[in-house]
Amino acid sequence: MSEEINSKGMLYLSATPIGNLEDMTLRAIRILGEADLIAAEDTRHSRKLLAHFDIHTPLTSYHEHNKLAKGPELIEKILAGDTIVCISDAGLPGISDPGAHLAMLAIEAGITVSPLPGANAGLSALICSGLDTTSFTFYGFLPKTGKKRRELLESLSNRPETLILYEAPHHLKGTLSDLVKSLGGQRKAVAARELTKKFEEFNRTTLGEMLEYYSANEPKGEFVLIIEGCDGTEVSSEVQDDALSPVELVERLEAAGMGRKEAMREVAKKLGISRRDVYQALLDSNA
Repeated sequence: MSEEINSKGMLYLSATPIGNLEDMTLRAIRILGEADLIAAEDTRHSRKLLAHFDIHTPLTSYHEHNKLAKGPELIEKILAGDTIVCISDAGLPGISDPGAHLAMLAIEAGITVSPLPGANAGLSALICSGLDTTSFTFYGFLPKTGKKRRELLESLSNRPETLILYEAPHHLKGTLSDLVKSLGGQRKAVAARELTKKFEEFNRTTLGEMLEYYSANEPKGEFVLIIEGCDGTEVSSEVQDDALSPVELVERLEAAGMGRKEAMREVAKKLGISRRDVYQALLDSNA
């Protein structure tokens, strides 16, 4: 027996397809049609989805940039008796989007919050990755600022569980470069793109080889990165670096998939010397 819409008002968090529209659940379609209002991350994007399933429930915009003002308004509507469904552009709301904030506000207000399960890019990529699924941590998009990004990547280097990250195509090469520097180029990794779509692809390799591949092949589509956890046998890069010469450090970074110019710049920064000194050391080594 299907559930009835709560007469006191409630909040549903509904998954939407990450690519293939057939992944929309029958229950989600029904509840979306019965609700009083749908709070969507991008109303233009969501209108196409709703039109496909002949859903005519009113839409309102709820996203990262208006959540502090719009969230309390939505809570007031629910307290007045409305049932609202929160959706993101793709996958589960609350995962790398402001749906989590709305759920927190609703719970604080004593409102019933219920999931409408469905597609999720991170878990879909994980189960097809071939890497360990018994223990994993989802990080979503890495911080954009340099300091926060470096601190997080440093903390991830020794984590034993499988890591799940999201990345946009235009940032992928930079992120892979940072991952190689922090985790090493030999760490197993999977890049999943266009999940559930016609050109779905899983690139199962190492971080170093992945960086090399996407440096030569322009990334297209949204990516999920699944990265092998630390197995406990890796030696801290700081300990290794103390015993290595500038030439050896450059060679190690190049072996991990980094270009020579970038490798020289990183070695100079790490050792506190000029790039000219690194370049001269390379020339001397080939003399």
